[in-house]
Amino acid sequence: MREKLFVIIFGADTKPGKAFDLILIVLIIFSITIVMLESLPDKSDVFYYRLNVLEWVVTSIFLVEYIVRIWIVRKPWRYIFSALGIIDLLAIIPSFLGLAFSGTHMLVVLRALRLLRIFRILKLTRYMDEGSQLWRALVASRKKIGVFIFTVVVLIIIMGTMMYIIESNQESGFTSIPISIYWSVVTLTTVGYGDIAPVTALGQTLASIVMIMGYAIIAVPTGIVTVELGRKPCAEIIHPACSFCGKKGHDKDAVFCKYCGKKLG
Repeated sequence: MREKLFVIIFGADTKPGKAFDLILIVLIIFSITIVMLESLPDKSDVFYYRLNVLEWVVTSIFLVEYIVRIWIVRKPWRYIFSALGIIDLLAIIPSFLGLAFSGTHMLVVLRALRLLRIFRILKLTRYMDEGSQLWRALVASRKKIGVFIFTVVVLIIIMGTMMYIIESNQESGFTSIPISIYWSVVTLTTVGYGDIAPVTALGQTLASIVMIMGYAIIAVPTGIVTVELGRKPCAEIIHPACSFCGKKGHDKDAVFCKYCGKKLG
């Protein structure tokens, strides 16, 4: 029974596995829709009651799925503390946490806890191969992106401080260095809220330089990730998943899991 369930739940290339994944995708989207509908104002109590019933039905299904996943893997703790295991737990725990709070004074906290169910959307990531490819590209380019982000932060601090020095005596909103750094972030990212703006010629010149730099900076991380995406990936297969940790994406000739080191099969 455990082997059959393992093929269905983790075997994404089998017909039962694909059907199981499709059902979960529909349930996740349905659950997110319920969370959104609950935020609608001025609805009847019957409307919210029906949504609550549907929510508990979906929560129960996710709870059963989570328990079965723990049961069928050979190393349950590896799954529980893995990224996917934590995401699965986040999908069910807010509803049950809400039961621990009672009384009208806790309604605000209860509402916030129930809104955490929106994290169920993270469960969709495991069913998207393109998302996995993008994640691998981000991981491969993490050092370059880290250096890039550090450089941008340095530029933002320098530009913000310079603008504070230039505009500090003017009634333009640059009342402190943190506020000026906020302006620098908004301007460098080409968002431009317009709530703070320089009024002196020198300040406007510096703002123009920051705006132009913003367009150039946006292209850098895009190029880094694009290069990694363009690299020819290693030959991978979707199945079999490791029966110990449940992770997929092993090389065709792999004998051992590249995540936990256990023998595949």
